[in-house]
Amino acid sequence: MAVNLDALRPGFTDDPYSVLKSLRESGPVHRVETLGVPMWLVTRYPDVRAALDNPLLSSHGSALAEPLRGHPHFASWWFGDLSDHMMNSDEPDHTRLRRAVSSELTPRRIAALRPRVEQLAASLADSFVEAGSCDLIADFAAPLPITVIMELLGVPAVDQENFRYWADVVTGLADGDAASAREETSGYLHDLVTHKRTSGDDDLIGALARATGDAALSDRELASLSFLLLVAGYTTAVDLVGNGALALLRHPEQLELLQRSSSLLPGAIEEFLRFDGPTSHLLRFAAQPLTIGGVQIPAGDVVLLSLASAEHDGNRYPRADQLNIERADRQHLAFGHGIHFCLGAPLARLQGEVAFRTLLDRCAGLALDPAQPLGWRVSLGSRGLRTLPVTFRTKPTMPLDEQATIKVPKPM
Repeated sequence: MAVNLDALRPGFTDDPYSVLKSLRESGPVHRVETLGVPMWLVTRYPDVRAALDNPLLSSHGSALAEPLRGHPHFASWWFGDLSDHMMNSDEPDHTRLRRAVSSELTPRRIAALRPRVEQLAASLADSFVEAGSCDLIADFAAPLPITVIMELLGVPAVDQENFRYWADVVTGLADGDAASAREETSGYLHDLVTHKRTSGDDDLIGALARATGDAALSDRELASLSFLLLVAGYTTAVDLVGNGALALLRHPEQLELLQRSSSLLPGAIEEFLRFDGPTSHLLRFAAQPLTIGGVQIPAGDVVLLSLASAEHDGNRYPRADQLNIERADRQHLAFGHGIHFCLGAPLARLQGEVAFRTLLDRCAGLALDPAQPLGWRVSLGSRGLRTLPVTFRTKPTMPLDEQATIKVPKPM
């Protein structure tokens, strides 16, 4: 009998880990259902990691998955005419698209963003530190990455207010008319690509729009890529900061440890990504019959890879359910594995490092506000907060520690 994931909400949204632990311990693969669609849930680390790099599992949709298209739970996977991006492609298209993007989204371009990210984080902190309380999502974790993404893509300043509103509604960070926001986002990104073809702008879309040869992308591909960067780049950074902050607040001994030694921050970022990462589940589709965890999966069936479950697999990580910012094993799956390893991982890490360093430097006695509830987004693919109310005491402004830098683990 299939497990109905929808029937488990809101508990499954607020805390999926207890449900996933029970499933993981009872077997590696389970029949589940969401939005009326049956699928196979893969729960254990070795099986999830192998499946992420299995060519028999496609990133394209199948007929069984049609009811999922257009639903907010799956907005980051399918989005009408903005779906022609790397996340939804297989070889050889995937390599072509990834090579084109990686030629412009270089380590040098990302590293050059650091001063601007630090400036934005400091400015945002200035706006709320004197109050002694804030919503850490709305006041800090969300405006920081959306501003970075808009500037990276080359969204003109005059359009940024509307663009952020559409982004917030599309990603579930704000209420609104989702269908209208999707339509507006699509139209805007297609118009932006057309403009960038001839603008000569030195931003990411502008550079990709001028690429030639094998790196040349169609209008639809470039608009789709822009949308992928918007959704994945925005929500990943928001959720890294939001989920990581919540983890620290629920483990005050770890917060105290990090406050005493900022050199632990790079490792803490990796532990946040493992412990309660931004991406909880990924969809794949059986291109051919295959076996996962001893279970036969027919061709065309939907496969749901549970990163959230894999990252809490006690056979992979000692005391996996405990937050440990000194954990030596940093080879998590938060950014995927294999050909789909996230190109934006260095940018997410950069923003996470700057965000947490700013909070640690500016806010003392950081604690959850007991008078305000937490609010989670309802999504199967991503896991993140809509609201995170906190209280704190203002600390004197101190310069950022220039010595601590993120050491990025190499993709497995």
